[in-house]
Parts: sequence; C-alpha cells; structure tokens
Amino acid sequence: MQNPEHSVPDATPIDVDEEQLTHVAFNADGLVPAIVQDVSDREVLMLAWMNESSLRRTLETGRTWFWSRSRNELWCKGETSGDRQYVRWLRYDCDGDTLLVGVDQVGKGACHTGNRTCFYRSFGTQPRPATGP
Repeated sequence: MQNPEHSVPDATPIDVDEEQLTHVAFNADGLVPAIVQDVSDREVLMLAWMNESSLRRTLETGRTWFWSRSRNELWCKGETSGDRQYVRWLRYDCDGDTLLVGVDQVGKGACHTGNRTCFYRSFGTQPRPATGP
C-alpha cells in the first residue's frame, strides 16, 4: 500500500562498493533500465532509465533518480509531483543489464497520469489487477 502523506519515510542511503558497480552493464547509450516495485505489495510501479550518475545518486540519497532521455537530464522522482519514492533496496539481475528498485511510494502514485502504477492499461478484455486503480 502507498504511504499517506503524513507518514513520510526517511531516505536511507545504500552502502555499495565500487566492485559491485562494475557488475552493472550499461547499454551503448550509457543507460540501464530500472524497474521500480512497491515493497509493501510488490506491484510494479514504473520503468525508467538510469545512467551511472543517477544510479550513484540513488544509492547515496535513498531517493530514486533517473535519466530523462527526452530532456537529456537527471531527475529525482517526485520533485515536481510530490509523489516521491524512498529506496529500500536495489538489485541487479544475473546479466547486470536490468535493475530492480524496491521503494516506499509516497503520494498518489508513480505515474505522471495520476495513476498509482504506469501499468494500468491492458490489451484486450483482461481485467485490471485488484491492486491497480
């Protein structure tokens, strides 16, 4: 479940050593996809891109930072909308080419449309997940 505004969690930096960061396989554009998942119900909230700088900033600050491909700049989730993400853990897959970020989601949700998750639409006549809007 998302956290109410009045119970904002603390941002908790994640200790990491340089050797761990060498396992991340950035693509030719210097990016790696980051899947963001709510720690309370495991719902996938969004997918965004990280470069080395945004990954390091995420680890150092305990807030999610991404690379905007359209604006060509770093952005911290929630600085404009108020719908912030507080990182609880960050993992990389077996190939190092995808990140999985566990967060406490604060505010309405992760999607810029106002939905809790960016994955609120289905193909065909599939029912919406019970946890979705």
